[in-house]
Amino acid sequence: MRKKEISEDLLRWYDENAREMPWRGISDPYGIWVSEIMLQQTRVDTVRDYYVRFMSRFPTLRSLAEAPEEDVLKMWEGLGYYSRARNLRAGAQQVMAEFDGSLPRKPEELRKIKGIGPYTSCSMASIAFGERVPAVDGNVIRVISRLYNMQGDPTEPNTRREIEVLAGDLVPADRPGDHNQAMMDLGATICVPGTPDCGACPLREMCEARKAGTAEQLPNLPQAKPPKEIPWDVVILLSGGSVLLRCREEKMLQGLWCFPMLEGHESPENLPGKLRRKFGLDPQSLTFRGEAKHVFTHQVWRMNLYLAEIPFPPPPVPGYRWVPPEEILSLPFPVAMKAALKLLERGTFD
Repeated sequence: MRKKEISEDLLRWYDENAREMPWRGISDPYGIWVSEIMLQQTRVDTVRDYYVRFMSRFPTLRSLAEAPEEDVLKMWEGLGYYSRARNLRAGAQQVMAEFDGSLPRKPEELRKIKGIGPYTSCSMASIAFGERVPAVDGNVIRVISRLYNMQGDPTEPNTRREIEVLAGDLVPADRPGDHNQAMMDLGATICVPGTPDCGACPLREMCEARKAGTAEQLPNLPQAKPPKEIPWDVVILLSGGSVLLRCREEKMLQGLWCFPMLEGHESPENLPGKLRRKFGLDPQSLTFRGEAKHVFTHQVWRMNLYLAEIPFPPPPVPGYRWVPPEEILSLPFPVAMKAALKLLERGTFD
């Protein structure tokens, strides 16, 4: 296959069709790092505004390293996959301590930093430092699989390595960062999952899958397992205006604040007894206020929402905190608690 021609045609298309993004065209490695972490498993359109706000709040690597974790999570609120934010802050602290405050340029050095994996290290190295390395994400896997009509499963190590070698051979010595971004843009806008827009593709004349009529079936990925559904009773407990909250310590949503959650769906008649046994609280005026659903990658939370009052002053609850209303908005909450927060904002039991 004509490797030089592929890169030339791709870059020519990119120069005319590159998506406008606030992190494109910048030379700051830190800003590029933030964008790469935000873009992991998140749509570009979602990231744009978050990136601008985050960089305004933490404009330098040092400012991020010195920020309290709760502040960083608050700025990340709603973007999901919160371990990215915690790792980004921890990585910034590591760069300050181990790399004199400057990000290294080689992928193998970048991978030593917390939260930076193979794809991110290569993307950063090529875009920020001009290193000739391929950045292979899901978009690039799809483009390469179709371009070479590869029938193997890209989740298998041998096929994955073959894709990485083929992608690396296409990266030009000049403009490696633009080439990698062009591959990503091509996969995101034209060589999309399902039915690609082959008529608009700059590589259509060289695409083996288009010639073979197999483009729609590639890449040959295994069928994903359906997410596990988990029922929860989420209870907004109020006492004298304060709300009972918990800062999660579990790996999932760690560092984010949630209302009390009881696994399973209890009947409204039996829920007060369950709350008494679990928290030592005697709820009053407990009312069912609706349902909510939140879809994670591997889980689906199906939540029944309740409001309840506790006599004032409330007793202490181990692992929880009674938070006054003026502090609530400053705390980072996951999107899964959005419906419960709206109930709290209304603040009525009608």
